Amino acid sequence: MKKTRAALKQALAPIVCVGEMLAERESNKTMQILEEQLTGAFSSFSQEEASKVVLAYEPVWAIGTGKVATPQQAQDAHAFIRGWWKKKFGEDLAKTVRIQYGGSVKADNIGILMREED
Repeated sequence: MKKTRAALKQALAPIVCVGEMLAERESNKTMQILEEQLTGAFSSFSQEEASKVVLAYEPVWAIGTGKVATPQQAQDAHAFIRGWWKKKFGEDLAKTVRIQYGGSVKADNIGILMREED
């Protein structure tokens, strides 16, 4: 991830977005897509580099459409991302990595989304 590394070199905190298309969600491929994206983005990152990254689950089907992942869908994706992070970078980094949900969050749905564990 050239752009992420370039941001890190400039002492910026990059936000790396991952997420699936609607057809992938409907085909139950969400976790497969997330794994492919995370592996592609972070396969050569060190723990130090990873510790400075913010992740965002941004399901493409929810961006600008008014559709929102259910709290359970967002939680499932975030838990998967955190689990992948744990395998790749260890438990300590997995506990501290910030994972944001960014698909059509509004004042009327933020409360219920924020109640989820991840």
